[in-house]
Amino acid sequence: MKTTDFDYYLPEELIAQHPLEPRDSSRLMVVERFGRCVEHRVFRDLYDLLSPKDVLVVNDSRVLPARLHGTRQGTGARVELLLLRPFAEDTWEVLAKPGRRVRPGDTIVFGEQLQCEVLATTDVGGRRVRFQYQGAFQEVLDELGETPLPPYIHEQLEDKERYQTVYCREAGSAAAPTAGLHFTPELLDRIQGKGVKVIPLTLHVGLGTFRPVQTEHVTDHQMHAEFYRLSLDNAAAINEAKANGGRVIAVGTTVVRTLETLGKQGKVTPGDGWTDIFIYPGYSFQLVDGMVTNFHLPCSSLLMLVSAFAGSDTIRHSYEQAVNERYRFFSFGDAMLLI
Repeated sequence: MKTTDFDYYLPEELIAQHPLEPRDSSRLMVVERFGRCVEHRVFRDLYDLLSPKDVLVVNDSRVLPARLHGTRQGTGARVELLLLRPFAEDTWEVLAKPGRRVRPGDTIVFGEQLQCEVLATTDVGGRRVRFQYQGAFQEVLDELGETPLPPYIHEQLEDKERYQTVYCREAGSAAAPTAGLHFTPELLDRIQGKGVKVIPLTLHVGLGTFRPVQTEHVTDHQMHAEFYRLSLDNAAAINEAKANGGRVIAVGTTVVRTLETLGKQGKVTPGDGWTDIFIYPGYSFQLVDGMVTNFHLPCSSLLMLVSAFAGSDTIRHSYEQAVNERYRFFSFGDAMLLI
């Protein structure tokens, strides 16, 4: 299986540069798994497509204001850091730009409240740094940091909260779990009023999720690790719904990866840890029955995951229709429901 098998043609003008208002006014393509039955709806119609026995599992991770602009102490050279994931207390893996200006032993200053020491270079070309700050780190980051938008979005975002889901809670992601951006509080209330349980879990999204796979063969790709957490009570609620004949509908590929990491033979176990699960065609799904997802980048691990879930031919046909029907692609684009 070659990475080029997951390439497709996308006109640049279909890459969404701004979010629609209200959130649930985006289009929704409803796709039958392993078939060619496609229906064109509006996202708020998701209410009609769920049954009272179903559970809707969402990722409550919040995007960090993870982009920091600073200067190298001693030279004044400008440096940009992008926080990827924490290690020990106050120690983070970051991407540095330009990397040649950031070497072990350097100190990067972001203001009177915040600076960091560069400890080491990582295997993937990043840096490991230790922050020193005054006050609470999250408050300092909220003041000095910027919300990182994907590189294909060229317009400024007036409201930073528009790149957060309405149910986000725990800060830790370098990018948004974008399938959840379509929900409004009102739509969630209607869905729960129907009897559908909305169950949160946490997976802190890393930037590696959105990068194209660079290897020639799919099986040679190594996934990055991301932190997840699913509580005992929420695992029990998912298992109860499954046992009662309900469907587990995952909102986004991050939820799929978490549930499939913890799932076995139709049941999910609670827990936390790091997952580097890589799902591509041929994978046997353990738990997920349906998926809400956005359209994904060519040759990305996310496109491979949805191809595994619905079938490569089905996804290829659906993406061709999406281009022909002028759907909006990627983070601020339209959505799919795979059932």
